Amino acid sequence: MTTTRVRTQESHGPRRTGSQGPLTTGLCVDEGEFAALAGPWRRLYQECEEATPFQSHAWLSSWWRSYGRPGRLRVLLVRDGGELIAAAPLMLTLRPVPAHRPLGGAISDFADVLLSARARDRAADALTEGLRALARTAPVDFREVRAGACVETVYERWRGPRRRLADSRCLELPPLPVDELLKRLPSTTSQRARAKLRKLAAAGVRARTVPAGEADAAVRTLLRLHELQWQGRKVTSEHLRPRFREHLLRAVPPMVAAGDAVMTEFAVDGEVLAADLTLLSARLAGGYLYGAHPSLRERKVDVATMLLDACTRHTAGAHPRTLSLLRGDEPYKHHWRPAPAPNSRYLLSRARTTPLLTAAVCEASAREWARRTRQERQERRAGGGAP
Repeated sequence: MTTTRVRTQESHGPRRTGSQGPLTTGLCVDEGEFAALAGPWRRLYQECEEATPFQSHAWLSSWWRSYGRPGRLRVLLVRDGGELIAAAPLMLTLRPVPAHRPLGGAISDFADVLLSARARDRAADALTEGLRALARTAPVDFREVRAGACVETVYERWRGPRRRLADSRCLELPPLPVDELLKRLPSTTSQRARAKLRKLAAAGVRARTVPAGEADAAVRTLLRLHELQWQGRKVTSEHLRPRFREHLLRAVPPMVAAGDAVMTEFAVDGEVLAADLTLLSARLAGGYLYGAHPSLRERKVDVATMLLDACTRHTAGAHPRTLSLLRGDEPYKHHWRPAPAPNSRYLLSRARTTPLLTAAVCEASAREWARRTRQERQERRAGGGAP
């Protein structure tokens, strides 16, 4: 057994009402053991309404196989008797400064820990103490934390140096069908959007939800169309790499089977010309990746409207979900009047690791200064100002 014990103040406290046994906190450092946690992790994930699809076991375990470094896995687990009631999926990184950071990396839009709703306070107390033990050697650095995430509960309990910083910009739409979203727009914008929806039907575009058994083939189709879509243009290079492809091929089929993702294919005259991957959780739906054949532009099909129409089918209804446009503040997203929903970064340390926390804050400040400087230069050039 490779799980190591993490000593915390709450690990062997007296039993309380609703408890199934004494709390124990351990650290999973073995890839095989982490993979075997699928069942318990799934139960905890379903009990944690704040969780996003990026905290699902299928996503995280697959990500580790594609992107993890041997010997760096640090998954903190809290159990009540034999039941998993809290988890922090982390890894040890050495650059730009040593820190414990969430699994999922740059290809995941949100990071968080998992806390059982049925034992929330005890789970949060024990997980916080476990993270304090980890922070003796390197700070804990949670990037891309969505507002309302479980990490906020840990941050409130933290005894020691801590910092909250702004992180990526995100945008969200309320859980409404597309017709209701159109009513929120100015009349001229709404009319144009309705005309685009009518053009979809006139062009013969047919949307189909892909069954779980066909998800593997649908991922391959999506990646092929995504590459075609961006040929000759600037594209996120990671999306074209074999490790990203392998990650999606491992993660998406079980996520579709579990209801944590939905794939939609769009066909014209029986030929699939676009495909979309939307990730789902109890409170959230996020359009993660799509691919569209260039010929759709020749058919006057507005791909953004087509994708939004498909995504809203999974947000409204008996179980409403916020529609996240995920990271990025691109102008085209603002056409639908989304609300800003910025992510945050939470840095947690102990006294002995405060210098590393300070270094991380300085590095983040330097990056933000560089980003603003680039943006200002671009705006001046666009406006005809001096360089």
